[in-house]
Amino acid sequence: MADTEGSTLDRSLYALFSRHTDRTRHDRDRRRYRAANVGSSFDVFLARVYGLSWVTFLAVTVGLTALTLTVPTAVWRALGGTLHAALPVVNRVGAPDVPRLYTALLAALVGGLLAKRGVVTGSGVYLRWTASARRSDIERTLPGAVRYLRALSAGSDGHRTMLRKVAEQDAYGETAVAFRSVLNRAALTGSLDSGLEMVARDTPSRDLLSPFLLKFREHAAQGEDALGAYLDLESRMLSHRQARARQRASDFLELLAELFIVLLVLPALLVIVLTVMAVLSPGLSAPVTTPFGSTTLRAVFVYGAAGFSLLVGAGAAWLVDALRPPDQAPPSYSPAKTVTGVLSGAPSNPASAALVCVPVALLVTAGCWSLGYHPVNVGLFGYVAFGLPVGLVAVRRARRDDAKDRELKDFVHAVAGHVSLGKPFSAAVERVARDVDLGPLQADVDDLAFNTSLMTGRGADVRTEALDQFVERVGTPLAAQTMGLVTGALDVGSDAEDVFETLQTEVGRLVHERKALRSSLMVYVAVGWTTALLVVGITVAVNLYVLDGFAQLSTVADGGMALDPNAVDPARDRLRFYVVTQTTMLACGWFAGSASRGRYEALLHSSLLVVLTYGIYAGVGLL
Repeated sequence: MADTEGSTLDRSLYALFSRHTDRTRHDRDRRRYRAANVGSSFDVFLARVYGLSWVTFLAVTVGLTALTLTVPTAVWRALGGTLHAALPVVNRVGAPDVPRLYTALLAALVGGLLAKRGVVTGSGVYLRWTASARRSDIERTLPGAVRYLRALSAGSDGHRTMLRKVAEQDAYGETAVAFRSVLNRAALTGSLDSGLEMVARDTPSRDLLSPFLLKFREHAAQGEDALGAYLDLESRMLSHRQARARQRASDFLELLAELFIVLLVLPALLVIVLTVMAVLSPGLSAPVTTPFGSTTLRAVFVYGAAGFSLLVGAGAAWLVDALRPPDQAPPSYSPAKTVTGVLSGAPSNPASAALVCVPVALLVTAGCWSLGYHPVNVGLFGYVAFGLPVGLVAVRRARRDDAKDRELKDFVHAVAGHVSLGKPFSAAVERVARDVDLGPLQADVDDLAFNTSLMTGRGADVRTEALDQFVERVGTPLAAQTMGLVTGALDVGSDAEDVFETLQTEVGRLVHERKALRSSLMVYVAVGWTTALLVVGITVAVNLYVLDGFAQLSTVADGGMALDPNAVDPARDRLRFYVVTQTTMLACGWFAGSASRGRYEALLHSSLLVVLTYGIYAGVGLL
């Protein structure tokens, strides 16, 4: 039975278009809809799609009719003649004299029907993409979730509690969402097995999560020992699979870096070639009309190359972030909610620093404009005034977080040693806080020791709250990924020694992977900077030693061959070279910074390259 409850519009659309939901052509979309998990009722979704398709049909039909009727008669006849001549057989008979209104209505009707079909087809594509994104997220987060379940399996509570602990962890993404769906359906049916079976049927991860859920159900029925052994084996297998996936991503990143170098050098080479060709081909200097005014064909190619550089840089930076493992992703920052909090947090929080630097950048831009700088440099100086301090704050925060993560590994190892000797968790933390120097983590550990000392006789709530506060104070992704395992495992009654043994393994694995990833990505930081310096060297050399020679050549006429005397203007062409070079610097900086530590460091690298390029151009007298 379709869920038609909701707004009056939904009920009306369902009444009009519900007949489409039973068609076999939508069976695949129904399966994709369950996998995409975008709502509660496929019937209502499909009714909305068909309603939107008819609205699109009417809008496109009316719009095309009005547009075709406003086309000048001469243009309309030229289009008709071209179409008649291009169609075989039709071009052998005379062109029929069809009234313009009928032709406009026919063209608009065809366009409206195509648009209507495009909306329906596009809904299926949207569902496929959403399901694919969920599948990718599950494949990335399931290994960590299984390792967490392995630590929870030593506890005394039931399987629902284990699944709920994973579902409460946002770090496990769509895997946590799938586990929440299991619990919700189990609550509705009264059977955890039914919930596992239904989610296994509907999940987009047919090769990974679906068999895991079914095997989890099977081994859970055999007893705790069988379940623990299965989770241990499955965690190792998933870790190996994840390692292979990371190797494939690394290989793809190498290809991306090679392609990036080629695409970022091409715009500068294109400008050089156009400069040479402009002397021999006066047509490149012919005026063309654009939405921004009249210019030359050559200028269109040059500034198009500059825009292409920016697109390549933005796309490469996005791909680097997409290929980065989710458990190694740069932390996300949020600004404070008050003005005082933003100002006080600016030296350590890049998000707060960004808010503070916006008015500073605007002031710098206004000041540079008043000093008579070229508009290109005014915009670049404003960008640098924003990106450079924000990037420096991000690097400072990242180094502090890295230092805390290094000490966190030692802290976990020390606590595990005391717990293995039979000491309670609170006593172990207090002993480590007193006897071990943990550097930048010391204040956070002292706070944790004080809070856990209050848990005597008050149950696990205080311990959970103390660990949550500790994670919040440390503020690093590693702390959030690891200390949550302690909270959940101890809450369900797991053995503390087993928990910390698992925690040591998890922390060691994450730290090792982070170091390996950092080392491999530094290669691409070097690629970005090397490409940038190569482009700067090429363009500066052309400006200093080639451009003046071509300017003299363009004024010479030899053997009856006329050359365009205005083909090369050194001042104009130097500006164009400079624009293309600076856009390349932005692209290289975005790529290098994203490979290093994410978007905030991308601001730093691109700002440094912009400043360096301006200094070189101005220093050699090209500005």
